[in-house]
Amino acid sequence: MNSKRKIIHIDMDAFFASIEQKDNPFFRGKPLIVGGNPQSRGVVATCSYEARRFGIHSAMPCARAVKLCPQAIFTRPRMQRYKEVSVSLMNIFRQYSSLVEPLSLDEAFLDVTHNSQPPSSATLLARKICLHIYRELGLTASAGVSFNKFLAKVASDLKKPSGISTIPPENALDFLSTLPIRKFFGVGKVTEQKMLKLGIKTGYDLRQCTEENLSRHFGKSGSFLYNIVRGKDNRPVAPRRGRKSIGSETTLTSDTVDIVEINAFLVELAHRVGHSLANKKNCGHTITLKVRYNDFTTITRSLTLRTPVSCSEDILFHLPGLIKKTRIGVQKIRLLGLSISNLSGYAETPRQLLLPFPSNTIV
Repeated sequence: MNSKRKIIHIDMDAFFASIEQKDNPFFRGKPLIVGGNPQSRGVVATCSYEARRFGIHSAMPCARAVKLCPQAIFTRPRMQRYKEVSVSLMNIFRQYSSLVEPLSLDEAFLDVTHNSQPPSSATLLARKICLHIYRELGLTASAGVSFNKFLAKVASDLKKPSGISTIPPENALDFLSTLPIRKFFGVGKVTEQKMLKLGIKTGYDLRQCTEENLSRHFGKSGSFLYNIVRGKDNRPVAPRRGRKSIGSETTLTSDTVDIVEINAFLVELAHRVGHSLANKKNCGHTITLKVRYNDFTTITRSLTLRTPVSCSEDILFHLPGLIKKTRIGVQKIRLLGLSISNLSGYAETPRQLLLPFPSNTIV
């Protein structure tokens, strides 16, 4: 394993909720939930630490959250505001390293192996960055420091909120031995249950498995798990080269099979995506329709085109072909989504207009 690298993972503490509490003094010190309407089928996007004491967590139905904490305050997400703060956050990171890999709006890896910015200690540098964030943005962050990405990410969660943890090379194997299997990257609830049935409860148990056996049970993830439990993770910190897709989705107020109602939602989604494409001066070659049925089965249907789409009219023109590949109109729907991927900038050459021009009737 390459023990000479210095990797920092910084993760903001309750990012959305902390921004809301910073911007609105009324929310400070109170159980705040950023998410949907508790009277509908909305879910918790995030919540303040005051709310987490009641067992509330991200992705929990808001109706369940209000039962756990009747005095909780609910507020709708303000994504544009969070994106603005995220831009400032990433700019801070880039003052300390040219190798910054954002994972989401509120977390990123920094490779500071060859960093000329003092101090030379990665742990002290992580502390300096967190202090910079607090002074400039008024928000707290937690950090993990180690010689690879996996260990740095695990470490950042050990002393939340506002804590810093370091896992040096000489402590890595001992630390991994006691780590519960659910803490390993890529191990979700389903995989965890499968591992527990195999008697794999900790990193120590995982290390007793051969690579062949892990691959047989867990496919491509088997080799990755075999290596990381031995402290081997050579993935580089790779700065992103730009967004991969532009999309929008909506959870319906109630499940429906009504074509007119579904059409209205799809038209609205197409306009949202088209507006985003225009704002970002993008177009894309692949249209993807996402459908979640009332039994929670989720499917996607995609179409890749030679001529890129750049507006809602383009999307609506091609949508009927995708709809025919779903059970829309046959089975009740609870969620719809549209996205454009294979993005590029606006083409400089003229393109063929789509004929006949689409109406707002899709199916």
